[in-house]
Amino acid sequence: MSALATLDLSPGAGIVLDDVEWRVERQEPHLGRVQLVRPDGGRQRVTFRFLVNHPKCRPSSRTAAEGVNRGRQPATWSDVKPEKRPLMQQRFEHLMEVKCGFRSGDPLRPEPGEPRPEYDPDRTTLTARRAAKAAELAALRPAELKLLVGVGHVGVRTLERWERRRRKYGMVGCADHRWLRESGGHPSVGEEVREAILAVREETRHHRSRVSGRTRENMIHRYLRETFPEEEIEIPGYHTLLRIWKEWFGPGGARPRYDRSAELPAKNGHVVVTRPGQVVALDTTILPVMVRENVFGDPVTVHLTLALDVYTHSICAFRLTLVSDSSVDVAMVLRDVMLPLPMRAEWDDEMEWPYPGLPAAVVAEFAGHKVAALPFFTPETVTSDHGSVYRNHHLVDVQEAMGCRILPARVLRPTDKQAVERAFGSARSLLFEKLAGYTGVDVADRGADPEGDAVLTMSEMEHLIATWVVKVWQNRRLGEFAPFWDPGGDHSPNSLFAASFAQEGFAMDIPSPDLYYRFLPEHHVKRIYRRGVKIKGLWYDAAMLHDPDRHSTRGGRYKQTWVIHREPRDRRVVFFRDPETHEWHTLRWTGLPSEDDVPAFGDARVEELLTRVREAGLKPRSDTDLLPVLLEMIGAADPVAGWPSQMTKSQRIQQAREIEQARAAAADRPQAPKDPAEEPPLAAVGTPAAPGSWQERAQQAARSLDSHRRRRREEVLSSSSSLAAPAPLGTRRRGRNLFVLADDEGDDRTEGTEHPDSQTTGEE
Repeated sequence: MSALATLDLSPGAGIVLDDVEWRVERQEPHLGRVQLVRPDGGRQRVTFRFLVNHPKCRPSSRTAAEGVNRGRQPATWSDVKPEKRPLMQQRFEHLMEVKCGFRSGDPLRPEPGEPRPEYDPDRTTLTARRAAKAAELAALRPAELKLLVGVGHVGVRTLERWERRRRKYGMVGCADHRWLRESGGHPSVGEEVREAILAVREETRHHRSRVSGRTRENMIHRYLRETFPEEEIEIPGYHTLLRIWKEWFGPGGARPRYDRSAELPAKNGHVVVTRPGQVVALDTTILPVMVRENVFGDPVTVHLTLALDVYTHSICAFRLTLVSDSSVDVAMVLRDVMLPLPMRAEWDDEMEWPYPGLPAAVVAEFAGHKVAALPFFTPETVTSDHGSVYRNHHLVDVQEAMGCRILPARVLRPTDKQAVERAFGSARSLLFEKLAGYTGVDVADRGADPEGDAVLTMSEMEHLIATWVVKVWQNRRLGEFAPFWDPGGDHSPNSLFAASFAQEGFAMDIPSPDLYYRFLPEHHVKRIYRRGVKIKGLWYDAAMLHDPDRHSTRGGRYKQTWVIHREPRDRRVVFFRDPETHEWHTLRWTGLPSEDDVPAFGDARVEELLTRVREAGLKPRSDTDLLPVLLEMIGAADPVAGWPSQMTKSQRIQQAREIEQARAAAADRPQAPKDPAEEPPLAAVGTPAAPGSWQERAQQAARSLDSHRRRRREEVLSSSSSLAAPAPLGTRRRGRNLFVLADDEGDDRTEGTEHPDSQTTGEE
């Protein structure tokens, strides 16, 4: 079940187009357009394609459907407390039984006895099924009903309200609004008490063993007494502190060692794949071909990540990453599964969308470009192994945001994802063995010099794999992987996907460009400081953050916090969604000069930067003081002519990895027209002469460092220009008569007539 937001174009709905609010007056589906009207009476007729592809088109937050969320960021799966999620799941199953007769929502995976006669969609109406469900729940005792679905009474109107919210928000729409209500805060918690709670949290989480709530209360009292001895601070009681602790940091039931471990749902039962998109298998392996990275030209090994549809064996998406992949790379692979693949300039018409039942012109109209012959859909289930890149909080949250289920493979059971493992072997024998620089299956099978044989760059290899997937793999005979309903027939991934049109149809759900921001890691910030917000050691700021009336009203698990999305591949910016307009804003690192083009850097470079600053004993007052250290680390410290010879291969690969990650982040980011009055956009590498070359990267860092030093000198000169110039040496001695006799008393000498160290004897 997809939880992605769609554009509401029903009559009466409001949309914002180029910062102007419009209301939908009527639809003309046979012509593919709608009639819009402004509050002042102005009218405009636009097409569906224009609205879907317009970068500044969004739903209005003033309509009746969105008015309850005005001033608040939309609720997500992570906002629902863990103890409330089973109740939400029970409500969802009851709604699915009312809708189609099956509690799982899948008619092809019925539970024993389903569908029951009173919920059979072939013999009953929707109204009758709702009445039967209301009667079934009313027969339970109030205590049992409240334990089952969280309320004491469920009628037909309640089921209708739950169903409307489920269709609009997905499974999170089944949550009770009281679970996510606007937070009211705790007036008894002042700044001193808050500081003590955070200090105790830091002490008990990273240094001490697990302690009880009473011990934490005692530590809070000790901290306040020793830190603020002269002040009389009102400290909340034990139960209030315990409730605050749970609201801020969760129930804390996990052991300290496993506090940060990912929570993956357990696999339950055997899955029979019967349609495209039902199960998508993910896996990563080392590409068995040496390629040359685009910066220094060194031969390197890269990692290949595949997303394979288990039913049609279609390679829906893939990524090449230098050195190793991360959770963001895998999240973008899942995003690529949902997006139609654009046609490239070198591809012919035979590689365009070929599937019958849905013309290529219709798909191109909704996508905004010509679409290649590769299926796209929202996956229902994602299965992978137990690698750290797949088992982390970020990727679990991404898959929950997509609305898909997580089905990890069983330990030591490679058959659970044998399709993607076999795809790697087929790609090896069909493509990689024929390329120069092939490394073989084992080290003993490797050639004399595979690194010297490498001729393809990463970008060329990516283009070659994409062309091979669309032109060869999608049209290749499956053989033993034929479908169960025609085991002896000849089928390819394209023919199986085309056959699914006649069997179950195709839901063309193209997500909005905002999906990129939702797939980035989330950071919950309690407050916005004068310097902005701090994300993993760096400060980010923008003018729109400093609104005096801006206060977070989020409820649930992360109540009264702001959600900031971080791009691990490019740490120069983070992203913030305005709760009023629901627009995404870019927050720049405060250490970035507005007129300079600073090279991109990722998480690894930030950790190295902060470590070097700590080891040097520096305590900069702002992130601007970190910029010279960063630029020297990137490449401005060494001479440009001798830089590669002074760097090791691992250091060059690290530099190339940052550039490739910045390019991938810039390619994934939604492109929108910029206002010329705004700040200049951030470039990935800034290479006018030789794109991606290490010489340009070093020169760029040197230019940035020189401009930074020039500004510092100008600031010093401008601040010292108002000071008087010091007097030349000997001015005071030349300004008095050396032959004037001193007074006999010698005590009434005035300053400026005698030198402070001079001694007089009263004699000539």
